[in-house]
Amino acid sequence: MVSLDQQTDLTRLFDLLSSVVDPEIPVLSLQDLGVLRDISVTDDVIEVTITPTYAGCPAMNTMQADIENKLAEAGYQQVTVRQSLSPAWTTDWMSENGREKLRRYGIAPPATSACGQQKSTIECPQCGSAEVKRISEFGSTACKALYQCKDCLEPFDYFKCI
Repeated sequence: MVSLDQQTDLTRLFDLLSSVVDPEIPVLSLQDLGVLRDISVTDDVIEVTITPTYAGCPAMNTMQADIENKLAEAGYQQVTVRQSLSPAWTTDWMSENGREKLRRYGIAPPATSACGQQKSTIECPQCGSAEVKRISEFGSTACKALYQCKDCLEPFDYFKCI
């Protein structure tokens, strides 16, 4: 069991959890995705707060177990993972690094940095073309839509702006 020096360990805890990946998009860490919202330490108990990308996200139990396992491997035994639905998750919480990781993985990131603003162009993650068409409102998961590039003809997921 590791004893906790609150200020020092918050940085270490965030660093440890930066390697915990989203089970549905394994190139993104929970930090990249913006799901990892907070870590606090009270009386040697670590509380990690995560927010699902949408209510009912089936990956939340896996995320919770992965967080608990990562911290247990590092010697932290007293861990609580709390799910918070408010405020609701938004793609605005995704890091720029996470957006670039999505693009390199073949998923078009949300088209705007602020979902409430005017929508910018969705670009094909394969060739960069803005000549795309939506095939289906739903892609491989509920948070994505299926598109096809009119230039390279490749289908791709688009991570919806929420």
